Amino acid sequence: MDINITTPALLFPAISLLLLAFTNRFLTLANLIRQLHATYKSNPDEIVLGQIANIRYRINLIRDMQAMGASSLLLCVVSMFALFFGWLDAGKWVFAGSLVLMAIALAMSIMEIRVSVGALDLQLKDLEEMEKGKK
Repeated sequence: MDINITTPALLFPAISLLLLAFTNRFLTLANLIRQLHATYKSNPDEIVLGQIANIRYRINLIRDMQAMGASSLLLCVVSMFALFFGWLDAGKWVFAGSLVLMAIALAMSIMEIRVSVGALDLQLKDLEEMEKGKK
């Protein structure tokens, strides 16, 4: 396989977009935590506690996703330096490591999406129980 300095550079836009998406998820959850905190202080509820536990897990996943994405970007840069200096084998291996880290970040993203569905299920379950109580 032929690899040159532009090959790792192809990942820069993808990794940047992933990091932006991960950061947006994090900011959204941070705002949600603030809202749920205020809601719980005014009206303590088991559902809110369940959501907060779910969000804590998601925040940790996002932190790890961001770390994997940033590490992937760093390895891309290191790979480009290695290729620039003519160290083809090292450049290839470091680039492979970058791809592995990006794959891990994507897998964690899928996990976080699945967990977020659990939070929505809690909310929907609460609504369904409220509806049953009305009837």
